[in-house]
Amino acid sequence: MVRRVGIIGYGYLGQYLVQQINSRSDMELVFVWNRTVSALKESDQIRPDQILEDLSDFEKYQADLIVEVAHPSITQKYGPGILQSTDFMIGSPTALADAELEAALRSAATDHGLYIPSGAFWGGEDIKKMADRGTLQALKVTMTKHPSSFKLSGELKVKNDQVKDTRTVLYDGPVRELCPLAPNNVNTMAAAALAAHNLGFDKVNGSIVADPELRDWHIVEVDVWGPGDLSTGSAFHCKTIRSNPAKVGHVTGSATYASFLSSLLAAKDKGPGIHLC
Repeated sequence: MVRRVGIIGYGYLGQYLVQQINSRSDMELVFVWNRTVSALKESDQIRPDQILEDLSDFEKYQADLIVEVAHPSITQKYGPGILQSTDFMIGSPTALADAELEAALRSAATDHGLYIPSGAFWGGEDIKKMADRGTLQALKVTMTKHPSSFKLSGELKVKNDQVKDTRTVLYDGPVRELCPLAPNNVNTMAAAALAAHNLGFDKVNGSIVADPELRDWHIVEVDVWGPGDLSTGSAFHCKTIRSNPAKVGHVTGSATYASFLSSLLAAKDKGPGIHLC
């Protein structure tokens, strides 16, 4: 069965997904929405009838899956409505750091699935299994990038702009507080907080580090603590380090594109509720 897919956002990742969908026989591109419509009209990958100018009209395209790769504000405004009509995959899960929005999405996902791509988050299924059993005690995600690869706001932007020659920790604390300040950079951490549901956004720790010497990579470290005595250092501990090739100034590493496509292919047939894919 051919799946009808709508794409929200036409940046680097959106362009990649459109190209991949068009190259496959098991999926059909039914619409693309972008804040700048001219980018869609100039694309040789999108037909005029596939350009959605008013996102409120998404229902008329009868998509089986709608994929957001634009900005967390899209999910805030349209997420619950989309879930009432079809499956929804959000590429900006930092939106769920808003507790009210997360509750609204869970409430809306009674007939369709809300899919969270794992992206650069390694080991998500194993972490979720530990959370399901209640044995997950702590989780920390550390992301290290060149300063130009961070898109930040508020005090974090000021701090990042001051980084010149020295590796600098910009933030270390709860993921919930970090998401609004770095909505384009810490989707990996948001996915981690959703997988580690017994800890959530308030107890999963996130750290972002600006390293001027790190020019060709994005580094993601995931530290997991499970059964045992955490206070004495005798609890189960697993650490993974993911080195993702990335161009200076790019928010998304190159390997994340393929990972996101794999998530898109897996975002089906899981029923209502929230699913990591």
